[in-house]
Amino acid sequence: MTTLDAHTLGSLDPAVALPGYDRSAVSPGIVHFGVGAFHRSHEAMFVDRVLRHGASDWGIVGVGTLPGDRAMRDALGAQDGLYTLVTTDPEGVAEVRVIGSIIDYFFAPEQADAVLAALRDPRMRIASLTVTEGGYGINDATGAFEPRDPSTLADLEALPEGAAPTSALGFLVIGLRERRDAGATPFTVMSCDNIQGNGRVARAAVLAFAARIDPELADWIAAEVSFPNSMVDRITPATTQAGLERVSREFGIDDRWPVLSESFVQWVLEDDFTAGRPEFGEVGVQLVADVEPYEVMKLRLLNASHQAMSYLGLLSGADYVHEVTRDPLFADFLLGYMNEEARPTLAPVPGVDLDDYTAELMRRFSSEAIRDTLMRQIVDGSERIPKFLLPVLREQLRTGGPIERTVLVLAAWSRFLEGVADNGRILEPVDKRLDDLQAAVAGESDAPGSFLDYAAVFGDLGSDERLRTAFVEARARLAALGARGALESLIAK
Repeated sequence: MTTLDAHTLGSLDPAVALPGYDRSAVSPGIVHFGVGAFHRSHEAMFVDRVLRHGASDWGIVGVGTLPGDRAMRDALGAQDGLYTLVTTDPEGVAEVRVIGSIIDYFFAPEQADAVLAALRDPRMRIASLTVTEGGYGINDATGAFEPRDPSTLADLEALPEGAAPTSALGFLVIGLRERRDAGATPFTVMSCDNIQGNGRVARAAVLAFAARIDPELADWIAAEVSFPNSMVDRITPATTQAGLERVSREFGIDDRWPVLSESFVQWVLEDDFTAGRPEFGEVGVQLVADVEPYEVMKLRLLNASHQAMSYLGLLSGADYVHEVTRDPLFADFLLGYMNEEARPTLAPVPGVDLDDYTAELMRRFSSEAIRDTLMRQIVDGSERIPKFLLPVLREQLRTGGPIERTVLVLAAWSRFLEGVADNGRILEPVDKRLDDLQAAVAGESDAPGSFLDYAAVFGDLGSDERLRTAFVEARARLAALGARGALESLIAK
């Protein structure tokens, strides 16, 4: 077995694809906040392709702002920024490659000055982010900037007093201020998070943050900085001990933190950059003028389907995505959701056949090789459901279309929050709003339908009588019949 670092690349199994370029000649062009599994299977992989095509000025400098990011700093530091990416298709065929695009990494709690120096560096033309749906502090129902994470709140208090930033938003705003003060071209802020209108959300968050620090700076950012929207897609579970052992056993690589993902990958990116970009179009990225049709398709079909399968699946006693997708009852339900409720809400998507797209989704979901868990899909469901599922519900309520499957998912979510599966197994929800959500669910015993009054998630939807009636009926079916029985009852109609 070979320990992965820059000196051992030549010793790896010939089946392992190597970067194939001189990493010592690569200069930085991108600062990225949030170097997790998805970034390393997606953006960093695409940048690695760019470098293999001959560019040498787009290396990535990673930044971790959370206490837990120390582990990534240590793992990448020990391996000279290298890591193993294993992708597996639905038939189980794997490909393995060492990715070399991350050329440095800073742990912000201990290296704030280095992060700011990187953002000042005129070679840095893009600052990208994967900081999760909740990392921007934008209220989904109102669009207002309402940050809840401690580091952002602390920065809003401390930065006007001259303190160093601690949050991703704080670093971006101070970095842009320093570029402005130096008369330098600003960097593009490129969100790679799984949010509809992620560029617009990032822009709203950065401008609102900046306005609280320096209104004139906010005006400058609004006029000078690009925030391209993008649609990102690659199912990438967190790395497990089993994944580590697989990389060691099958490929002979001792990697502290490899990434294992599906083979499918997609990135649709708005071509709007302040100071240039890599030649992404040459390496498989779709560069478009308008991302919205693609992102709405993905959020309402792929991401919403994960919500649709996960709550009902967990209540029924299942654990894995492939487990429920291969179950004919769940497959029927998912296809019914996609074809009858989600697809009618979509605008035409250039170049995409929706029949082919939904068939490909079912194929991807059915892949046992990924072993993606249902629980992973519903962490912070109160952030995901408003972005993925509720837009479908709103549109179908507006047009009088079918809502039965979407409402059953909401009812299953409310039952899941009560913490007990149909077989008595204890379920453990993870959500930043968990206390409030469980209090809202507790109100169902005295006032059926009152869960929908939780405005932080549902906004004004709870006042819709059609929705309320359907929700109460769906909860009653779940209580009486269990998840499988409720599905059978719905499909039999």
